[in-house]
Amino acid sequence: MSLKIRGIRIPDSKMAREATELVRDTESDLLFHHSSRVYYWAALAGQQRELKVDPELLYIGCMFHDMGLTHEHCSCDKRFEVDGANAARQFMQQHGVGTQDIDKVWTAIALHTTPGIPEFMDPVIALVTAGVEMDVLGINYQGYEDEVRNAVVGAHPRTPAFKEDIIQAFYDGIKDKPQTTFGNVKADVIANKEPGFIKGNFCSVIRNSRWQG
Repeated sequence: MSLKIRGIRIPDSKMAREATELVRDTESDLLFHHSSRVYYWAALAGQQRELKVDPELLYIGCMFHDMGLTHEHCSCDKRFEVDGANAARQFMQQHGVGTQDIDKVWTAIALHTTPGIPEFMDPVIALVTAGVEMDVLGINYQGYEDEVRNAVVGAHPRTPAFKEDIIQAFYDGIKDKPQTTFGNVKADVIANKEPGFIKGNFCSVIRNSRWQG
């Protein structure tokens, strides 16, 4: 039986159970527990914001949001967020989920590292990002009571050095395709691990285009 807190628990549908099994078998313990915590933070954020959200769709979005970091779902040329979104799409198609709901989850995963936009979109999209931001960045940390934080982390533990461990996990998943980090936060990860890395520069792209003037 999964943890129940503030009336929230992991959905017990066939699709949700199979998602749990797939992610558990594919991701590292670090990423699996991170993704599981993200679901609780996201669902709790939905309560705080009084948003109505399909818990099953939210769960799939949270659990698949880092699947693009895994060898099984990593492409050579796409952002890891897109790889994860594509994996979620394929999974949901196999379970007969409608196109509109698939698009919500796809967008939630694709935009979860693009701050300032998801919060104004559908609750599934907004809350996946809220959950990720809480677990990785500590955004709205104070909005969750000690009892709640302790319960979630007790069920899905953070490693003792989680901050550095998650940065390393990000790096391991994107280091072979640095071009996909142009214009997003993951460029900071590669720059942190590779001091000689030169980030893509938007102004340089403009100036070096074939347009005159």
